[in-house]
Amino acid sequence: MEQTWISIFTDLGFPVAVTFYLLHRIETKLNTLIESIVSLPAKMR
Repeated sequence: MEQTWISIFTDLGFPVAVTFYLLHRIETKLNTLIESIVSLPAKMR
């Protein structure tokens, strides 16, 4: 049973790490996009 948990963790550890990294990158780009959209009406005046 213990060997199964170790196998699952080693198989899924890398994809989970890559997923969190990519989500973090997307989040920062989305925050930049949101700030741009919010400031757009002030620039259109």
